[in-house]
Amino acid sequence: MSKFDDVVAKAAEQLAKVGVKADDALVRAIAKSQGPSIYLRDASLVSCGDDAELKRVEDNFLVKKLGVTDKAAIKKALDSACAKFKDVRQKMRVAFYYVLVKELKKESFFS
Repeated sequence: MSKFDDVVAKAAEQLAKVGVKADDALVRAIAKSQGPSIYLRDASLVSCGDDAELKRVEDNFLVKKLGVTDKAAIKKALDSACAKFKDVRQKMRVAFYYVLVKELKKESFFS
């Protein structure tokens, strides 16, 4: 199994733990869009307790990459994702972004 496949499998496993049935193709597309950062320990994780981190997710992923501009929708999606992962200590960025994409109905961006 390649390192990429390992990351995708771990993200799908983490999604299953929080009750999300993952679409493998979408998980792969999101992982691929993150580039080599998925292999770096700190860059591959998201912290809901860090406001600066959530602001980076908002600015760099939701606004710049997905083109979401509705601040209320962004806040709702981030709150929902953080609530879903509340019992997960190390939130994988790929899994977290998957939940955001589904919440904002932006799957078509990755097809």
